[in-house]
Amino acid sequence: MNPESSQSSATRQCPALEAQRVVFGYGAQPVLHGFSLAVERGDFMALLGPNGSGKSTCIRLLAGVIHPSGGEVRLDGHDIAALPRRTVARRLAVVPQMTSPSFAFTVHEYVMMGRAPHLGRLQAESREDREIVAEALALTEAFELADRPVTELSGGELQRVTIARAVAQQADIMLLDEPTAMLDINHQIEIFELLRGLNASRDVTILCVSHDLNSAAEYCPRLVLMRDGVVVADGAPAEVITEERIADVYGAKVLVDEGPSGRPRVTPLSEAAITRLKSGGAVR
Repeated sequence: MNPESSQSSATRQCPALEAQRVVFGYGAQPVLHGFSLAVERGDFMALLGPNGSGKSTCIRLLAGVIHPSGGEVRLDGHDIAALPRRTVARRLAVVPQMTSPSFAFTVHEYVMMGRAPHLGRLQAESREDREIVAEALALTEAFELADRPVTELSGGELQRVTIARAVAQQADIMLLDEPTAMLDINHQIEIFELLRGLNASRDVTILCVSHDLNSAAEYCPRLVLMRDGVVVADGAPAEVITEERIADVYGAKVLVDEGPSGRPRVTPLSEAAITRLKSGGAVR
């Protein structure tokens, strides 16, 4: 058997991205305690959990930005810490939490930075690179912003542009940390529709951190729920999103029913709603 064919077959069989019994903390403060997660090729999944559960730390570890004190993160079966950063960047794109750019790059220049892993040192972008950037801007409805300085964008505009930069990177895996946190409801829907389209039509493997249980359940076929640095549930939305589990993990009383698409829908319950439910009345 051809060794290269054997190696290629082994790569296809292993998860695209994997955390194996990862331990990590900031100083003396532990965050992850033997965290394990396998991101399979073609997954469209959301990482859920209350504040402080370790979700953003997981994204940084899976991206190879920080390294665990115990365990290992593997990309295509290889220790991500041992891979060249350019190799990682060609396979994996990251959309971080909202940040404020320090330099007044134009939106076009900012999105063009996503092409860096595909360009040699001091190599100018080609016509193909410019076409890829234009397509990324169009996909995220940011084309009209191309000549604007990124320092003058609203929070929602900057988030769309940052996602455009990740799209321009053309990586097979995309990690997003709360990609819709600063967006209005219309753009929240557009971003999740965009991600679903990238997953379905371009076979991009997607893992996003989200606090929006309803959007995550609506769009992501797989949900992973964390608490205190460990995974407490991993599966289809109906398996993960239950009233009992939300009460246990978030300490919140909610009503979980079936939404129009058949996915679970979460409604937070006020004290007035709880009282009305207990008395047998309908919640209005």
